[in-house]
Amino acid sequence: MTQTTWMDATAQAELVRTGQASPAELVDDAIERIERVNPQLHAVLRDRFDAAREEARGDLPAGPFRGVPLLLKDLGCHVAGDETHYGTSFLRDAGFRWPTDSYLARQFRAAGFVFLGRTNVPEFGTTITTEPVANPPARNPWNPGHSTGGSSGGAAAAVAAGLVPVGHASDGGGSIRIPASECGLVGLKPTRARVSHGPDVGESWAGATTDGAITRTVRDAAAVLDAISNPMPGDPYVAPPFARPLADEVGAPVGRLRVGLLDADPGERSLEHPQCRAAVERAGGLLEEIGCVVEPGTPEGMFDEMFSRFFTATIAADTALTLDTFERLVLGRAVADDELEPRNAMYRAVGRQMTAADYLGARAYLGAWVRRMSAFWAPQVLGGQGFDLFVTPTVATPPPELGWFGAAGPEEEGRRIGSFMPYTAQFNVTGQPAISLPLHWTEDGLPVGVQIVAAFGREDVLVRVAAALEQAAPWADRRPPVSA
Repeated sequence: MTQTTWMDATAQAELVRTGQASPAELVDDAIERIERVNPQLHAVLRDRFDAAREEARGDLPAGPFRGVPLLLKDLGCHVAGDETHYGTSFLRDAGFRWPTDSYLARQFRAAGFVFLGRTNVPEFGTTITTEPVANPPARNPWNPGHSTGGSSGGAAAAVAAGLVPVGHASDGGGSIRIPASECGLVGLKPTRARVSHGPDVGESWAGATTDGAITRTVRDAAAVLDAISNPMPGDPYVAPPFARPLADEVGAPVGRLRVGLLDADPGERSLEHPQCRAAVERAGGLLEEIGCVVEPGTPEGMFDEMFSRFFTATIAADTALTLDTFERLVLGRAVADDELEPRNAMYRAVGRQMTAADYLGARAYLGAWVRRMSAFWAPQVLGGQGFDLFVTPTVATPPPELGWFGAAGPEEEGRRIGSFMPYTAQFNVTGQPAISLPLHWTEDGLPVGVQIVAAFGREDVLVRVAAALEQAAPWADRRPPVSA
């Protein structure tokens, strides 16, 4: 069989369609890679290899990714009969198995993917490094002493190391884009409500969270989102439909887009590494080469200090609700504070103290803030600034060493998290699509991602531009030191 290690999901699916490989061969190949390399990375927490082999030899749906192996994040995307632990010790110890597939799992299955197991996450996905107390830390294939990012850190490590071509991911404040940046991958965060949370959840984190994938190529990012972006009947709201499949945007003309390059300082509370600014400057030059008009520009409110306060309030309320739900419906008992990492015990305490008026007040402030931010992309005839895209570093520094975030205690951990991610969470709250692209590496071989943000509902523009940048500055041939 053709060597599949560094083939993307689109290429692997083509092998199956043309009879050059069977789904069983693709799955066996990926299992061998995981068994050989994962002990060095702790990217995959639990496998379902026996079930995957049986499914691959059975009657798979004739979807666009028939037979392609996929790893699911250990947070959300429930699969009937399988465990999902959310990075916690109490769900791990309970051994609870979910009774039904989530709507997202059904869509992945309909696309033809074969699930191989679950990837490492921080507890409840509430931080940006994958170092849960309940499990070993995920290690970065570019340097195993460094973080993979979070919360989709295990997925990113697995894809970067060549274990699988694509990994399920989710994003509530940067959790697709940050691991993609730190592991040298493509991370596309969809528009709000592009991917359904059904049937159990309408929205979470006040609509800030979404699911998607981490990939090695732009064409995979587009085609996977095509496969999972069917609204579920009864969703509270849906994203505007695409004019045509996103996969058709790969290679399409970019046009003369107006691009704003970050020109504002995130403030003294935030880190600002020169390599990250250099990555943005290089991206600006590449964008000009592909025909865009690039100029300085930053949305009003991008670094509003009150934004973080009110967004954190919605996370706290949601964490309290999530824990209450697990206590009532899964465990049948209370979860003690010492069963939680201090960060999440704090979130629950704050969430339980909030009144309904407190929560609605936070939502109201964020709603007004979103309208200020969104003026950056609005037409000038309507009083907006008329930009098509906004470009920032994905994070404020290259991947930090493992242990850096929590080394100085819970309070300092919170400050370090905030200082490291001044650019991503804003676009979870505005609901806009954003993509991280691996356009820069440091001299010592660590990847640095660049974030590009489009107007609400305009993943099509992101994919056209990202595909052109992939052609102008290819990254597919880069291989991390720890890989298959």
